[in-house]
Amino acid sequence: MIGILDYGMGNLSSVFNSLEYLGFETKIVRNLDEIEGLTHLIVPGVGSFSKAMNNLEERDLIPAIINHIDSGKPYLGICLGMQLLATMGYEGQKSKGLGLIEGEIIPFEANIQVPHVGWNNINCSRNHPLINNNANHIDFYFVHSYHFDVKNKGDILTVTDYEITFTSIVGKNNIIGVQFHPEKSQDPGLKFLESFCEWDGQC
Repeated sequence: MIGILDYGMGNLSSVFNSLEYLGFETKIVRNLDEIEGLTHLIVPGVGSFSKAMNNLEERDLIPAIINHIDSGKPYLGICLGMQLLATMGYEGQKSKGLGLIEGEIIPFEANIQVPHVGWNNINCSRNHPLINNNANHIDFYFVHSYHFDVKNKGDILTVTDYEITFTSIVGKNNIIGVQFHPEKSQDPGLKFLESFCEWDGQC
């Protein structure tokens, strides 16, 4: 069972509809009990980092996320759901993240037009079961004003150029996070979601 986490910060329906289209058994989950029975957890999100972390804390969802990841089951963070993996974020106000991948969520430099909206390609930094060198120069759809400044370069799977080079996919063990929106990225996005749903979390 694939679960999409509802924590009040996401366009859940587009992710849900994409997975249903692909034929995967999917449900929206909102609490620990529902998350415990999943094989895969997807955390999408649109909005402020600090508000998102506050929502997770208020709804007591952080232990459920950690338990899922500690069990070795696959986790996918989409856009804000990827950024929440970081140690710290500065959108809204300075806030601690989940701390699962070391780094900070920082704004683009002042001279760069934000939000970054539209299609951009990815360039692979290292191989991963969900992404490999064959994915170089495939376009995905982005909408964001902050990006992940990753501390350990080994956690970076792909980068993308938008006046500067920023991290577009992170990966560590059974965790993967994407800055783009696969559910809005047509065939390449559907293929990525399908690969995630078929992934066993092993690298």
